[in-house]
Amino acid sequence: MTALFCSGDAMRGGRLHHNVSTHPFLGGVRTAPHYRMYAVRDAFPALLEDPSGGVELAGEIYDVPLSAIRTDFLPDEPPELELTVIELDDGRDVLAVGLRPGVLERQAAELADITATGGWRAYKGLPEPA
Repeated sequence: MTALFCSGDAMRGGRLHHNVSTHPFLGGVRTAPHYRMYAVRDAFPALLEDPSGGVELAGEIYDVPLSAIRTDFLPDEPPELELTVIELDDGRDVLAVGLRPGVLERQAAELADITATGGWRAYKGLPEPA
């Protein structure tokens, strides 16, 4: 199985949660303190590593087979995102989706830096699921 970090609509309560909901939920986690988060067209979040100015960002971890990431998770991801590896605040490396190289420069008008909110759920004002 593979640890998959979710930081947007695949989290509990999100519209894409069905893509991971049949797999074990391993808990809420935070990234290492060198990431930024952008809202793309205010529709979904995008992580971007920034060693010089990032923060810890909230998300959830699921134990998902690689085949399910390929067949169930990635097909619903927008074209601005790609599969990547990120570091958590406890030092673990896990899979996640992040902003593709060049998108920040090419689509700057469509991105809002929401890093200061600490994560997508906080940015959208959504409650933490029970």
